[in-house]
Amino acid sequence: MQCEVYDTYVQKMDGETMHFDIIVPVETSFKDVLVYGRQYLIDSGQPQQPLEPSRCRFCHIEQASPTVQAAIEKQGYYILAMEGCPAPEAP
Repeated sequence: MQCEVYDTYVQKMDGETMHFDIIVPVETSFKDVLVYGRQYLIDSGQPQQPLEPSRCRFCHIEQASPTVQAAIEKQGYYILAMEGCPAPEAP
């Protein structure tokens, strides 16, 4: 599966920056990319923080790994948490 990667930055409530990638199937609308990013902010305890379109930019296209593909098949997108993002919950 070919996916588009959107490099995203959001200022958290404490002033620090969250950096994460939103990974979606090729040809996903940018409107949907922003919806997925906002959902991630809600899930990360940052529901009031805005996701500015100018801070969510297309980066590249890549082949999805099995983990990414499974997440996309389940929920339509995958978030690659990087700097300043909450640690994932243990299963």
